[in-house]
Order: sequence, then structure tokens, then C-alpha cells
Amino acid sequence: MGVFKKLKYIFGQNAKKPESNKKSSSNGLELNHVYTSEELKAMQVDISLKANLDRVTDMLGHNVDLVTRNFLLGETEAFQAVVFYLDNMINPSILDSEIMKPLLEHRYQDNSGPKLLKLLLSGGLISRAQISEADNFQDIISYLLRGEVVLFIEGYSRAFVIYCKGYKLRSVSDPTIENAVRGPRDAFIEGLTVNISLIRRRLVTPNLVVENKKIGRISSTNVAVVYLKGIAPKQLLDEVRYRLDGIDIDAVLESSYIEHLIQDHPYSPFPQIGITERPDRAVGGLLEGRVAIIIDNSPFVLILPGELTSLLDSPEDYYNRFYYATAVRWLRYISFFVALILPALYIAITNYHQEMIPTTLFISIAAARQGVPFPAFLEALLMEIAFEVLREAVSIAGALVIGQAAVQANIVSPLMIIVVAFTGIATFTVPQYNLGITIRLLRFPLMVAAAFLGLFGVMTAILVLLLHPCSLRSFGVPYLSPVAPANIRDLFNDTLVMAPLWSKDKRPNKLVKSNIQRQGPNQRPEPSKK
Repeated sequence: MGVFKKLKYIFGQNAKKPESNKKSSSNGLELNHVYTSEELKAMQVDISLKANLDRVTDMLGHNVDLVTRNFLLGETEAFQAVVFYLDNMINPSILDSEIMKPLLEHRYQDNSGPKLLKLLLSGGLISRAQISEADNFQDIISYLLRGEVVLFIEGYSRAFVIYCKGYKLRSVSDPTIENAVRGPRDAFIEGLTVNISLIRRRLVTPNLVVENKKIGRISSTNVAVVYLKGIAPKQLLDEVRYRLDGIDIDAVLESSYIEHLIQDHPYSPFPQIGITERPDRAVGGLLEGRVAIIIDNSPFVLILPGELTSLLDSPEDYYNRFYYATAVRWLRYISFFVALILPALYIAITNYHQEMIPTTLFISIAAARQGVPFPAFLEALLMEIAFEVLREAVSIAGALVIGQAAVQANIVSPLMIIVVAFTGIATFTVPQYNLGITIRLLRFPLMVAAAFLGLFGVMTAILVLLLHPCSLRSFGVPYLSPVAPANIRDLFNDTLVMAPLWSKDKRPNKLVKSNIQRQGPNQRPEPSKK
């Protein structure tokens, strides 16, 4: 009985006759052919090993890191077999000890090919590595390019995919942007599975759901949607899935690609999605009913919705005493407005409203500005631009050194250096980097309004800036909530006031409408009555 007939008898498959390839080249296929995902999905695995070998060679044979290993499966009635993998994408120790060693050792134990194939299908031949089957080249090539080992066997119309990833990743280290004195010291890295495990370590519950999507025509990037079942609102989940499914792009190289393509108002300067590198902050968002999006090859996780008050929160607020956290949060709010309007106030007061300055201070300012060749607006504009350029190129310390040299050269006044330096320092109190960029950009229109209309222009520009975020929404949630529309419980629970942990018995109203109880009653600590 022939090999094909034996396999048909053993496995009950309809063995297909090897199809003659219409494309012609040295290996039987057309060279330099660009394969589409639809074409690859329609291309089924052939029972002819040579046909499958030619197809893989035509698709990936020009890659220097493609490794091909041919061997025989079984000693009597042996089948020809071949494994494909990409060098430096797999774990070589697992490949040698857990995959190739069992396949080759059983060959010399008087085993037939059909018997070993049955053993392989039942999981008894390779037991420590996860094995699945694929019947089309879309799945096969995708697995192969992600660092898996693909096994073809002569006469079998499916390919075995053996999970053997082993490419190098950066180890889990301390956060570089969201540092905290007290709190966990681990941060997300560029590995999707590692990032998911960092969240699962903190939420040991079957209600943690991780949905996988592939986005990108060429990159086929893995994107995970993470949420807590029973807490995250269904409307939010449906909206997230709808926006992700609507993305049609060649490649997703970083989380910012997804952020730009799913936000509500793409022309707004205000960020509408939270970004974090801390697993504890992502878990805190999940417990409030938010959704996290983890993108492979990115160390930053998206948290949505991202309203303004949540973007001004710091992870350290939840690890300190509530009165200290409240004071620091108010200091952060004040610094937010200082970083936005301080240069504009300086221009407006010195140009139009000198009567608002105490006489002694006004004389000191006038004396400091004596000999400065530029008006206050041009002086502030030049220093702000120079400060931003030097901060991007060197550091804030270098900007201050250049500012001191400008004062000694009598180009700018010392008070202007103080204003610009304090404004720049206040920007660093904003936890979200993208929100800090927004402040740095909006500072310039306010300065122009102050130069033309004084305090009237500043107040008009501030009103316009307030009207714009009032019209924004982030995945259905008002951008300024719980301030507008006002929610008293949320305002004095985790916004204006950082309430004690034992009093936070309910989740935020702006997101969760059911299952709002987050802890039991009477959690206030007190000594035992005994």
C-alpha cells in the first residue's frame, strides 16, 4: 500500500493529488511575487512536501535567517519531513531538546512513519512544547515570522506549528517617566505576553479578559484589549472594538499609531487617551471600569477613556496619606495653570497694567529692563522658543545656562529668565507627557493675545480654551467630568479631594453604572473595643 493510501486509511483524510503549479521559476513558483493575505489564506497545504517546500522557499527563501532542516520521520516506511524557522527568533535549546531530539530518537526505535505521525498528533511525541495545526499559508507564514517552528510531513495536508519563541526582549525594569518614591518598580516592556503577565499577576481573577486582534496589513501587529468582565461598560467595549476593527493601515509600530486612529477628536490639541508604562496604573484603570489596550513592541499601554482629570492623576497619589495626596494634587493643578498662563500674565501686566504692580516691584522691574533692546512680548517669545529648543536638544539645565548668559549680555531681563524657568519647571509637574506638550503649545497663543489686548485678551483666550474641552468627549465620557457635568461624589472622592482609601466604597459614576461597590462597609480602621 502506498504512502498516500496508508495515510488516507489511518487518518480518514481525503488525500489530494499534488496540484501542478502554473507559476514557473527555478523552484516551480513565480519569483518576486507579492502575496496578499487573501491569496495566502486561500493557499492550502499540499500533501506533497516538495510543493510546500517550494512555496515557503518562494516566499521567504531570499531571507538569510530562514533555516531549513530536512529529516526522516520513522525508520520503517519513513516519511520525509522538514522544519522551518527563523534564526534568532526561536529558542535553540527548546528546538534541540524538546523538538528535534524526540523526532530523531524515535526514528531509531523501530518505529514506522505512520505510527510516529499518530504519536505526534496525539501529543505523545513532543509533549513539552505547545503544538497546533494550520492548513493555510496565511497562518503558517504568520506563525513562522513570529518566531514559531513549522513542520511539514510528506503526505499530510496540514502543517504543525510548534511554539518555540526565543527572541531577546528587554528585561522588566524601573519606570523611566512615571517614577514614584513609593509603589511598584516594574514597568511594561516591548513584549506583549510579558505585559499581559504583569497585569495578571495583580488581578488573579477569571473575570480578567484579554481579547487579541491583529492590526496592520504588513506588520500584522498583535493588539490586546484588556478589561474586567462585569465592571467595564458594554457600550465602552463595543465602541473600542468598533474603532479597532475600522483601522486599515500598513503597519503599527508603536502605541501612538493606535492612539491617533481611535481618538474622538483628532484635531484637538488635548490628549483624549491615557498612556502609562506602569502596570499598577493600568490595573487601577481596569478596576474603575476602563479598558486597556496593549500593543506588541510598545512599552506604553493605552488606557481609555482619558478625561482631563485622570490625565492629571499620578500613581503616587494612591500610595501616600490622603491629606498629603490632596495637597500635592492641588499643587499639581496650580502648576498646570501656571505653566499655561504665567508668560502671558507677565506680558499683559508689564505692557498694559503697570498700575497693578506695587510701586517698589515696578521700579525693580523697570531697572532690570533698562537697556534691554526688545519689548516684553518679543523678549518672552524669543526666550520661550530658545528654552524649548534647548530643552529638546540638551536639557533644562543647558537652557538656564544660556539664559544666564543672555542676561549678562543685556539681551533679556533677569525677571524674564525667572518667569521662563518657573514656567518650564511647572510643566514637569504634569504626569502625562502628551498633556505637557499641549500646555507648551497653547502657551504661545495666550502670549499673542496678551501682547495685543492685555488681560482682556488673556481672559478671552482662556474662555476659548475652556469652551473647547467642554465640547470634547473621550469614548462617550465628557472630557471635563466630573467637573463638568458636576458629580459631587466623584469630585470629593478622587478629584479635588483625595479621600481616604477606607471611604472609597464605590467606583466612579462617570464610567460604571452597575457593580459599583468596590469594598465592604465599615472599612474605617479603629482599635479593637477589647
